[in-house]
Parts: sequence; structure tokens; C-alpha cells
Amino acid sequence: MIIEYITKGIIVGIAVTAPVGPLGVLCIQRTINRGVFSGLVTGFASALADIMYAIIAGFGVSVIADFLDANQVMIRIIGGIIVVVLGIRIYLSNPAKQYRRQKTQKRTYISDLISGFLITITNPVVIVVFGAVFASLGLDKVESGKSVIITIVGVFAGAIGWWLFLTTFVNIFRAKINFRKLWWINKITGSFVTIFGLGIIISTLFIAI
Repeated sequence: MIIEYITKGIIVGIAVTAPVGPLGVLCIQRTINRGVFSGLVTGFASALADIMYAIIAGFGVSVIADFLDANQVMIRIIGGIIVVVLGIRIYLSNPAKQYRRQKTQKRTYISDLISGFLITITNPVVIVVFGAVFASLGLDKVESGKSVIITIVGVFAGAIGWWLFLTTFVNIFRAKINFRKLWWINKITGSFVTIFGLGIIISTLFIAI
């Protein structure tokens, strides 16, 4: 039974994490620009936010779920603004300057952790996705708190496993990418993330109106 719930949790974790959205693109960009650990920290932060939503969906914490539902417009707009600002920063970043800065300054991963967490946590739709996936796998019928916890551990393992695979795979090709290619990667990534953030804001305002 334990193996069954862990396996289902891993499937849920991968299913929710694997689709390449702004966080996935950001993870790839940071792995290429800064190294595998920077990308992994970004993915880890996203996995932590996913776990918070998985707990709400798994245990049916109605108070928090109701709050998220009632304030979904505000949360999504804030999330969209964060994504837009991040996208613009990526677009304007100079890979050569970043490299020189990393050589002269001690590298910290706090910004990677915070931004990865905020992008995910400000998207309350994730809780709906978790609820739907849980239901499709029959996890909505699980009554034991222990079983839910085991499943959530599996979700975390699945999410982390995906980010580890993605960053490791991207890192294999990192040595073949020069500053010119990095410049284009930053422009494309920044544009994608910015457009995605604007899409969140516009669609949210359209629905609200």
C-alpha cells in the first residue's frame, strides 16, 4: 500500500511539474547561465510551493482553499507582475557581465530560491490541478492522513526528480554554449517569461471584468 501511494505521488509530481512553463524555461536558462546547482535550486523552490498546494488539495484544508479562491484575481495579478519583472530582468541581462560578477563575488542562491518559490506559489490554479490529478488517480477517496502524507512525499520526490533530470540534461550541453548563444538564450527566455506574465495579468483582468 505504501509503495502504491508513493508511486501515485511520484506520478502526480511529474505530471504537474513536467509541462514546460515559465518556471521550466527559467530553470533551463539559469542552468545554462549559472550552472546546474542554480537551476536545481530554482526547481527545488518550485517543488516546495507545489508541496504546499498538494497538502491543501490532499487534506482539503477548506479555509486556505477558500481564501485562495476568493483572492485568486489578486494573487494571479501579483504573480503575473513578478513574472513580468523577472522576464524583463532576464531579457536585459548580459551573460558576459554575469560571468565576470560570478568570478569576483561569492555566489548565493537566495534569489534563485525566492523567485522560483514566488512564481509557483502565486499561481493558485496549481491547487485545482492537484485536486484534479488526485481525483483522476483515486486519491480523493483516501481517508487516512498517513496515506495522504505518503502520497505527498511521493509528489515531492517526483517533482525533485524531474528538476534533477532537466538540469542535469541541460548541463551536459552547457560547455558548448558561448556568450553569443547565451545572449540569445537570455533574450528568448526573457521574452517568453515576460509574455507569459502579461498573459496571466490580461487574462485575469478579462475574467474579472
